[in-house]
Amino acid sequence: MHVRSSRKSTNPVTLAVLAALASAPVAHSQEAAVEAGSLEEIIVTAQKREQNLQDVPIAVSVLSGSALDSTGGFNAESLRQLVPSLNVRKTNTQLNQSLFLRGVGTINFAIAAQPSVGFVLDGVVLSSAGEAFGDFYDVERVEVLRGPQGTLFGKNSSAGVVNVVSKRPGKEFGGYADLSWYEDDEIRLKAAVDTPVSDRLRGRTTATWGNFDGYIDNISDTNAGGKLNGYDRWGIRSIWVAEPTDDIELTFIGDYRKSDDNCCVEVIGGAPTGAQAAALGSLLAGTDYAKGDESRKVRQNLVMSSEEEAWGLSAQADISIGDYTLTSITAYRTWDSTEIREGDWLDAGPAYVGINQLHDYGPQTQDTFSQELRIASPGGEFVDYVAGLYYAKTSADRYFQRDTQVCRSSTLPADATGLQPCTPAASVIEAPSANADFGADFDNFAAFADGTFNVAERWRLIAGVRWTYDDLSFDHLYNFSPIPGPGIRNQAGGGTARLSGSNSSDEFSGRAGAQFDFTDDLVGYATYSRGYKGPAYNVFFNMTANNAEVIDAETADSFELGVKSTLADGRVILNAAAFYAKYENFQANNFLFLNSVLITTLTNAGDVTTEGLELDFMARPIDNLSVSGGIAYTDAVVDAFFTPPGSTPTVRNGTKLPLAPEWKATLAGDYRMEFEAVDVVPGLLLVYTDDQYSDLNEPAITLIPSYTTLDLTVAIADKDDRYRVTFVGRNVTDESFAALVTRGGPGNAPRLQIPRDADRYFGVQFRANFGGTR
Repeated sequence: MHVRSSRKSTNPVTLAVLAALASAPVAHSQEAAVEAGSLEEIIVTAQKREQNLQDVPIAVSVLSGSALDSTGGFNAESLRQLVPSLNVRKTNTQLNQSLFLRGVGTINFAIAAQPSVGFVLDGVVLSSAGEAFGDFYDVERVEVLRGPQGTLFGKNSSAGVVNVVSKRPGKEFGGYADLSWYEDDEIRLKAAVDTPVSDRLRGRTTATWGNFDGYIDNISDTNAGGKLNGYDRWGIRSIWVAEPTDDIELTFIGDYRKSDDNCCVEVIGGAPTGAQAAALGSLLAGTDYAKGDESRKVRQNLVMSSEEEAWGLSAQADISIGDYTLTSITAYRTWDSTEIREGDWLDAGPAYVGINQLHDYGPQTQDTFSQELRIASPGGEFVDYVAGLYYAKTSADRYFQRDTQVCRSSTLPADATGLQPCTPAASVIEAPSANADFGADFDNFAAFADGTFNVAERWRLIAGVRWTYDDLSFDHLYNFSPIPGPGIRNQAGGGTARLSGSNSSDEFSGRAGAQFDFTDDLVGYATYSRGYKGPAYNVFFNMTANNAEVIDAETADSFELGVKSTLADGRVILNAAAFYAKYENFQANNFLFLNSVLITTLTNAGDVTTEGLELDFMARPIDNLSVSGGIAYTDAVVDAFFTPPGSTPTVRNGTKLPLAPEWKATLAGDYRMEFEAVDVVPGLLLVYTDDQYSDLNEPAITLIPSYTTLDLTVAIADKDDRYRVTFVGRNVTDESFAALVTRGGPGNAPRLQIPRDADRYFGVQFRANFGGTR
């Protein structure tokens, strides 16, 4: 991360930076020679130019790579611990995971829809939410921009942006090796090496590998029995920087990753209900479903898995033309993901009349080409601006097959459960199956300009605009089952049905605002932002003609008032932001049942608002003690849910938006003890998350109760930071919690996603630096 020594730094260091200092103080202390007691200046590219974070009129959380490493974070899911306004929807496959900011995100299962929170990797916008959950490689910093960012980042940033910046090659040979071991034989390895070829050509290559059997027990006697929710993954990323002349810098990046995860199984977290309750209870025996989020056992006859393979290439040219900088970023990325899903959560097959087996298989391929061309003016003039053009083309294709087994009738009498058991000899058992081939093509073109007008020594005005053109099309071919089955469509004799559609639209987004320097150490700003998320189609497995209408674009009007201050001669930083945003045509999922199986449908749900307050602080009361924290209050609700004429409302007005806890807070601290040969640094990270809901429907079922986690670390490092050992305790109070609660399990029992950090576990990290790297 770029840092500068400054006793009276005016940067707004947010909670994530604070966690970085608290969790990785030894590494942090080596990043720059900082004047005793002062806090570092943070340089970001949130406005597509290098700026002091204090000068950016946006609420931005910045997280260093060392903070991610020290907290055990190796993908986007770990950001939820470090940024109070950010939450993650963790599901049974990375295809369906998504990010939420300030209570707004997209729960999306449709292939022709895009996220509300954009994810940018080294200047390249990823086109889908699931693609963002691959492992981080070698992170310099992560910038989380809260609120609509459509002016500079485009249509899939109506709620915000996560901007990941990788470490660039060093000018000296060097590198590191980082090995982590956690309980239950979870192992992660990461290594990087800088290879300067000459003064004008240098490279940095990073390799990662991780393996873990899992922490959920499948107690089935079938071949699927054993540990679940583990992973086996590896990746490599190489960055090369060439400077053919003093005015040209070329950056080439290539990466490849592959994962084979037996993830992410859902535990049954409550008792089945209805006429099948007794039978289902007997089939779930031993799973501890009555324990709710404390259950860690399942009984299934299919190993759920999520397999991924992805690679990408990008070329960036930064050309100085006088005092101006012309930047071109050309990129091509692919992402292949396959889900194998257990949909009945049982291992007995059709054991009773009316109890069915359901298994899903769904590979998806996606490729994206993008090109951005922009120019940035020199800083410090009357108008500082960035302007440019952007084009992206994404093609996504998916095959989905659902195989079921159904016991139609049995000659056996009902047993103690009240249902007739089924056996092959005494029953009529059938295997309905249906599949679909479907795909979507996105073409996006945009022109944008964003400027800061330095109208006076202390006054600045901000204005920006973006014009976006979208061309979206889809094609869907459904192969019917000839006989009825759960969660599938059927018609006599089978047959097929084809649907297709296309839509072209354009929209303006932008922002306006003002900044004022009350003093050198106190800056205030007020901004208005217009967010835009492009139109979509609800293209999914069981799509029908009723789903073929275009889903209108989502728009947001957002207002933000913020202050950024530095106090006590640079030893205390206090930052605050208040926000209000209203979203129209909010794109959300409705849940409904198809042949007794819960499915979702993407719709324009209506109008929603989110408003709240965010406060971050950092203090270094004495040179070796750092204390930091952050708190976010968010009130995100449905204002007016759209209900078709003649239909019964499915969501009442005033309903809380999913994955939007009202309160979320973090407290971090560390104390560095200096000895003759080594430094010892104990640290803590405390995170509180308030009650929240998993979806808009049936909030009583999908409630996630509040929880608090405490992580403790003790780092020991030599004075030159050549070697470092960190002892780690995650969730040391052993507070169990669920990351997601979904209805529609056996007998409509809730299904729970239990993350690894919902249990107490311990580990150790060892890092060795060599050469010019510290």
